[in-house]
Amino acid sequence: MEALLARGFSACEIDFEGGFWMEYAFAERLGELARTHGIALSVHAPLAGFMGHVERGRKLNMAIGMLDHSAGLAAACGAEVVVFHPGFLLGRTREEALASVCEQLGELRVRLEGKGRAVPFGVEVMGRVRELGSLDDVLAISSRLGWVRPVVDFAHMHATSDGAFTDVEAFAAALEAVDGVLEAGAPFHVHFSDIQFANRNETRHLPYGEGTLRVEPLRDALARFERPATVISESPDEASTQAIGTALLGRSSASRAS
Repeated sequence: MEALLARGFSACEIDFEGGFWMEYAFAERLGELARTHGIALSVHAPLAGFMGHVERGRKLNMAIGMLDHSAGLAAACGAEVVVFHPGFLLGRTREEALASVCEQLGELRVRLEGKGRAVPFGVEVMGRVRELGSLDDVLAISSRLGWVRPVVDFAHMHATSDGAFTDVEAFAAALEAVDGVLEAGAPFHVHFSDIQFANRNETRHLPYGEGTLRVEPLRDALARFERPATVISESPDEASTQAIGTALLGRSSASRAS
């Protein structure tokens, strides 16, 4: 917490993408400190924690366990949202895959409600054009399940659009679509970094300024909305995160950056 405050951050996404490293007592104490210092917390579930499996077996059970545990830690620390990935087409039509994701998420929700872990989930826009996870896919899941929010990753969207996110209107159009499915009072949850891409697929996150994605259009687009925003930097270096935060907060005091 001292490190976050020293760097001027007001949000932090707890990363469990590679596995769990936090105990419940740690999470509870972290949540207390975050509330004291005005730090908005979110949780990113492990990468294997996705829904929409074709077969009901070991992989689905493992994914359910990962999302269950992520929700438990999120509840313990008071996180705003549990971010997870939407899954894969796995040879199905897009509608079949979306229906499977929503069905399995619904079953997960029943389990979480029984444990007092029914926290909001956030499904992330992905960076591969031929797989599940476009903005439309994420909006479809969120519109069917009121407790699931869209997580807008503008680096991924810049990649899959072949670099189209260069002006305020592109950012504003995406945010307007998300605004239409978010419940009242919930903040936009945004991932941002510069990005390298090829053939409309992401290849790697870049230090800010090395690619073509800039944060000023996002800043100006966010200013059009009454809804607050939490912006999480996924840059590979501290200098990039600081540069993004400085530019982002230049005009939009409603946004939070980490």
